[in-house]
Amino acid sequence: MLLNTDLHGQNIGRKMTCADFVENLSDLNDGENFPKEVLKSIYNSIKAEPIEWAVDDSVGEGDGQTEEGVGGSAQPSTTMIQLGGGNPFLDVPDPTKTVEYKKGYVMRKSCMEPGKRKTPFGKRGWRMVYVVLRDLILYQYKDEHQVKKGQFVESANNVIRVHHALATKASDYTKKQHVLRLQTSDWSEFLFQTGGTTELQEWIDMINLVAASLSSPPLPSGVGSQSRFQRPLMPSSCTKLNIHEQLGYHSRHIGELEQELQLHRAAAPEKGSKSTTISTYLEKESYLEFELKRFKTYVYLLQAKVMSPMELEPSLVETSIGEDEEMTSLQGSPVAAGHGAFVGPAAVTSAKASSSRPVQRSLSDRYSYRAAIYNTERVEYDII
Repeated sequence: MLLNTDLHGQNIGRKMTCADFVENLSDLNDGENFPKEVLKSIYNSIKAEPIEWAVDDSVGEGDGQTEEGVGGSAQPSTTMIQLGGGNPFLDVPDPTKTVEYKKGYVMRKSCMEPGKRKTPFGKRGWRMVYVVLRDLILYQYKDEHQVKKGQFVESANNVIRVHHALATKASDYTKKQHVLRLQTSDWSEFLFQTGGTTELQEWIDMINLVAASLSSPPLPSGVGSQSRFQRPLMPSSCTKLNIHEQLGYHSRHIGELEQELQLHRAAAPEKGSKSTTISTYLEKESYLEFELKRFKTYVYLLQAKVMSPMELEPSLVETSIGEDEEMTSLQGSPVAAGHGAFVGPAAVTSAKASSSRPVQRSLSDRYSYRAAIYNTERVEYDII
């Protein structure tokens, strides 16, 4: 399957050669090599005739069965829109068959592409989009009229998958105000500028809550002859666990991650080790720290959801970022524009609503959430 995707994929730059295919399978036959003639025959056969993906046509138009989703809402349907050659692993669920959680205008900037590759310079600019969070996918439109007219997304390039994702406040980005950072499961990274502090926190909480409630448990990482660290596989399908089972799994996984991180740091490479050894060690350490922060955030939000099924406690929503309301600057649009603040369509309404009530503080629950999102301590190593 991997060879078929590599040879016939649309976005693959350098195709795998027969020699590369044989080398990738070296020493995997109980410590020995597979016969080269057999591997060459398989390579030439797949290269000449690609393997067709089997698509399940059993889901009919009248299949409207739903299950319990986030906060008792309907669980997403499995109806898919065929994209890019009909690969079921890349298909996007039909927006009309999904559950909508949040929508609104934001400014978007792409920083990292999948695999932590920097976005090309011509594609990094800020762009206003109308985003709709439906299940585990963030759909992007030019404006809300496309949604009203039923002009749904027809390309996988216009959606962002938020399964196993983490949204945090981009405190290190000082060029604009009210910016959140979204890190996805494939290590892509986006910046979103919202209309104010409250709206910023609402987007962070909702994205993290949906990801915590609907993301399926990770699968074991792939097995290969390479010694480099390989991350576990992150399924894009929705979980079959209810919210209580999901909370229990996340809590147990935190303990597993803490133990794995402790063992990993105990086996730190010695000073003067090879650069590849140190880079692999740092890559795994960075992954474990990120996963620990992500699952702690998930557990916090699910616990808050279980305790308050209707909505998150207002004091937690307002203070978990750790700053006071800054809506006073939005009352004068020239001042806000001078400071690089994006004033959305509902900014004035949000400013009047927020200024009418004092900001509440909840110190008992704020620490765990802030520690999960803002803990960035790590050990530095010199690469030789």
